[in-house]
Amino acid sequence: MGDCLLSTTYFGPVQWYQKLYRSETAWLEQHETFQKQTYRNRCVIATTNGLQTLSIPVEHEKEPLSPPSSIPRPSTIRSLRISNHGKWRAEHWNALQSAYGDSPFFDYYVDDLRPFFENRWEFLFDFNLAITRKMCELLDIQPHIRLTETYRTASEIASGDYREAIRPKKPVADADFQPKAYYQVYQQCYGFQPNLSILDLLFNMGNEAIFYL
Repeated sequence: MGDCLLSTTYFGPVQWYQKLYRSETAWLEQHETFQKQTYRNRCVIATTNGLQTLSIPVEHEKEPLSPPSSIPRPSTIRSLRISNHGKWRAEHWNALQSAYGDSPFFDYYVDDLRPFFENRWEFLFDFNLAITRKMCELLDIQPHIRLTETYRTASEIASGDYREAIRPKKPVADADFQPKAYYQVYQQCYGFQPNLSILDLLFNMGNEAIFYL
């Protein structure tokens, strides 16, 4: 597999980490505008009540054009700030504890992951990048990750552009991604739920998670 272009993600789905792992170089787009209702600021986990989406609140700011214009331009994902209103960090951590506290490997990884819900990051992109690097460490993968220096078009990428293809709603068909079933805590209730957050795979499969990427 050649290069791929990915959007930033918050504990992205298994498919996203498969692309990261299998690509020669994985480019993370940091100059696009923010897209709502995507994995950029949300992840999907399995709970006793079914699937649950965890979303990070963000501050939508506008950057003025240069020269000044009456029409502002949206800020890039790189400059998008995390909102500190509410108690989303505690809510997300409590949801993960409730959903995966009984999973085989939650206790094994809890100390590595808790800091992401205790400490504060100013920018969403920095937060997601720190998560990505930690997840690569825990999955024992060493992808070649580079950040885009300018906004890149699909024609500039040698292989796949997955910025809009990997998304929670109406994902683009991907012949290279065939979800393989693995043990899930709530599988007897809901059947196997494919392409959830990488956390679902890690908590349920531990060091065998790499074999599913």
